[in-house]
Amino acid sequence: MSEKKISIADPGPLGLAAFALTTFVLSCKNAGFLPASVGDVFLTLGLFYGGLAQLLAGMWEFKKDNTFGATAFTSYGAFWISLSSMIYFELTGVLHFGEDMNIALGIFLVAWTIFTFYMWIGTFRINPALNLVFTLLFITFILLDLTEFRIISGPMAGYFGLATAFAAWYASAAGILNPLFEKDILPIGTFKKKQIERFGKSA
Repeated sequence: MSEKKISIADPGPLGLAAFALTTFVLSCKNAGFLPASVGDVFLTLGLFYGGLAQLLAGMWEFKKDNTFGATAFTSYGAFWISLSSMIYFELTGVLHFGEDMNIALGIFLVAWTIFTFYMWIGTFRINPALNLVFTLLFITFILLDLTEFRIISGPMAGYFGLATAFAAWYASAAGILNPLFEKDILPIGTFKKKQIERFGKSA
């Protein structure tokens, strides 16, 4: 007997929206737009929306045979859960990084920068909208690395994080609105075959 393939909805817009909203809130803190008293407001978002919702989106991407989407959403969902947990455990005394908290966060972020780099390369095979999200995210991670290791200071990482969030929201909105209206309300673009081949030769 042949197995009937079950069709599921596209989990991409959910994963991008969860990533965008959580990134937006944290980046508002990093950009200095929030008072210190509410700076950790992103923790619950990191656990339940940026974290859990993205993990679920990643699992559904596996169901749709989308290796890139599954790896991206599952990984960044785990990123938000682990980041939120690490900061919460430090605040409550379970972890004791003390004055070396910036080093702990720094090496954590460097590892995610490496992951983001090769995922960014993969977006050149997908579409310009997603490529923009990962380009901005990669730059944001680099700036966060430099900030945590006290090589640079200031809100620049927060500004790029906000740009990343809006780019991800755009891609999410395109995934919702374009199918509903059956036309490109929000164009995401395509890479021409020659552009892809040129990138592949230079990479």
